[in-house]
Amino acid sequence: MTRLTAPGLPEHTVRARARDGAAAVFPPLDSYGTAVFGASPEPAGDEIDALRLAPPVFMPGRLAKLIDLGREPLYSDVRLDTDLGGFTAPLPVYLSALGSTRVAGTSLALSRQAGRLGIPMVIGENVAPMNGFRAGGDHRKGLLERIQAYCEELPDGVGGICVQQSTEDADSEVWNHVYSDPAVTGLLTSGRLGFELKVGQGAKPGLGGLTMISEAVASDLAGQYAVERLGPGTSSILRCASPGTFTDEIFRRQIQLMRNNYPRARCWVKLFPGRDVGHAAALAWDAGAHAVAVDGAEGGTGWAPTGFLGHVGLPLAEALRRVDPAGRTLLASGRVWDGIRAVKLLALGARAVGLGRAALIAADEDPEHGLERLLDAMALELRMAVSALGRYAAEETGPEDLWEPRS
Repeated sequence: MTRLTAPGLPEHTVRARARDGAAAVFPPLDSYGTAVFGASPEPAGDEIDALRLAPPVFMPGRLAKLIDLGREPLYSDVRLDTDLGGFTAPLPVYLSALGSTRVAGTSLALSRQAGRLGIPMVIGENVAPMNGFRAGGDHRKGLLERIQAYCEELPDGVGGICVQQSTEDADSEVWNHVYSDPAVTGLLTSGRLGFELKVGQGAKPGLGGLTMISEAVASDLAGQYAVERLGPGTSSILRCASPGTFTDEIFRRQIQLMRNNYPRARCWVKLFPGRDVGHAAALAWDAGAHAVAVDGAEGGTGWAPTGFLGHVGLPLAEALRRVDPAGRTLLASGRVWDGIRAVKLLALGARAVGLGRAALIAADEDPEHGLERLLDAMALELRMAVSALGRYAAEETGPEDLWEPRS
């Protein structure tokens, strides 16, 4: 283990779930019979943390399920499978984009586990320009190696790979290479290949990807990326990717080109939490995007200026308020690690939620099964929470299921 840290997440709890799975949803088992539990004030979090799920007393949906089953329904009767941006998933969960930064070193472990689970996975920007399209020798972190590790475990009929592209990826013609490579033929013919246009990310809205690199690497990348030394007499070198330039027309044309040039691939768009995120999402869907992912200011797994983390971009709750999916696929990411937060985001309009930092921590705790156990815990919480609301499919939740504390 590298012992990654994740400020802003309850890392100890995420690691416990990666070790113990669904058992970690409950208090410690050795406290059963010796302790009694009730609600206690929670530490201050974001606005989504402050929301509470509000079950009704009268549940016509539960009655309908009772009649359908011929018995009293249980939380285990809740259906979690969903259509997710053109892919089928057993849970309303996908693996968010993990790029080329050092913390993505567990990428192959995550690829294998996501494949076994059948959840869609996004491969982040700059993997091919930084790590290679087809890595050689023992270095198995290139773009195709991530795809192959996923596909080796993937059951039939579920999941999918979405390859993200930024400006530098476009210069390397990443989508063209992926679309025509024999290694992805199976995904393409089964409708499980997608491309994601990255407009930005939650941790650093308006900026491109940032990573720290060595002197040796800097000399190789200087012609492709902006490279800057951070301070005199320091060995710290910052590699800066371009954020890309978008207007309404450029944005619309990019999506239309994706649909025209890669007709067999699903089209996803990732938006940062900008003040016009609702307008951008509507444009993306109207131009033909199969899914729009909104990354809240709480999101992001990579390197970012500390001032951006606390002061730039809309919080996820506010970003979702500004987007009207109107039946189309909205994806949401930002500090997701448990089923309760996931249900809140579904009630706010998302079709599914993305795991980023929590997935990295889970794989860091247990590279073989950590993500699987984390999602076992999430699935149990999802079913219990959705059932408590009188619903029996995760997609049936809505804003009426939420209570917002008065300010």
